[in-house]
Amino acid sequence: MIDRRQVLRYRVRAQQLDRERGAVADTAVLDIGAQDSGPDGSGWALALRGVDLSAASDDDFVLLWTLRGAPHRYRRGDVGRIAAAVAPWSDADAGKRIFDASKPLQAAGIGNLEALDAVAERMRSIVTAPVGKGELSEKVSAAMPEPYHRYCRVCDAVHLYEQPFRLSAVRAGLELEPGTSPPVLRPIPGFEPASGTEPRFDPVRAYLRLLGPATFKQAAEFIDSPVKEVKARWPEDAVEVSVEGRSRWILADDEEALRSAEPSAATRLLGPFDLFLQARDRSTLVPDAARAKELWPVLGRPGAVLVDGEVAGSWRPRKSGKRLRVAVRPWRSLQPAAKRAVTEQAERLADFRSAALAGVDFED
Repeated sequence: MIDRRQVLRYRVRAQQLDRERGAVADTAVLDIGAQDSGPDGSGWALALRGVDLSAASDDDFVLLWTLRGAPHRYRRGDVGRIAAAVAPWSDADAGKRIFDASKPLQAAGIGNLEALDAVAERMRSIVTAPVGKGELSEKVSAAMPEPYHRYCRVCDAVHLYEQPFRLSAVRAGLELEPGTSPPVLRPIPGFEPASGTEPRFDPVRAYLRLLGPATFKQAAEFIDSPVKEVKARWPEDAVEVSVEGRSRWILADDEEALRSAEPSAATRLLGPFDLFLQARDRSTLVPDAARAKELWPVLGRPGAVLVDGEVAGSWRPRKSGKRLRVAVRPWRSLQPAAKRAVTEQAERLADFRSAALAGVDFED
């Protein structure tokens, strides 16, 4: 039987969090997408995995709205294959991904995939040069009939449902311009979606490879797809394993790595939306319910302190001008060597942010 420590050790290795140096081409998280949320976003996630971003350029990456409608960074050379991999598999799958937008469409006799294609077609005709999200939303909304619209209390306006808008962008061949807020969308040069899903980029396989072992439900929640759809596409080479008495699945080629995973001495300050924290079995990562609540609040997530393959606390940045302080809340007593390692990672974060580290505060 496999215990949770083996699972975490396996994920640290699979996600290359123990790697000091690496290239864009062989960085595994870019197969499933590095979520670009929060002040440090996908750049910090790649830096933690040894990617020297100063040696890379914007031409190496593409930023897309994909799984769960969240922005993710991928290799630009993979964009056509990513577009095919993240597309909904069926009308039922698309309905799950676009949430409450599906109901008025169904009532009007409009299929969910049909709706995504219609929005994408309108987007494609409008975005021939960079366009801000607000302007694009206004123009697309004006061109679409009532079933596509909703009233937004925040804006006090009627516009498109958010998820169809986001998920149609890739179908339209649009990328997000890095560093823009509100987002700016622009055409992807030479965009052509692949005709099928390549196994390496298949989100179910990628979830099992990087966040396994897992259940059907956990993979479905990550992808935002019905469990039935995920089960229908479950890899034939997935094998069942027992994790502390509970049945889960891992790709056959990864089973030995799971069973033989060795402890990692790596210390990392994981960003709030790092892939390691995106696993849908949160009780495996953080068994204590109170600590899980601290790490995954409804609003304002902190980052996680990873020490020796375990989440050992939370952290928050405190930036003032060009100076950065890092507040660390350990969940257990940290040895001097561990505190030094955390401080080294804080210095690394400050350098990433082009700031000077003013100090690390270890809270009681």
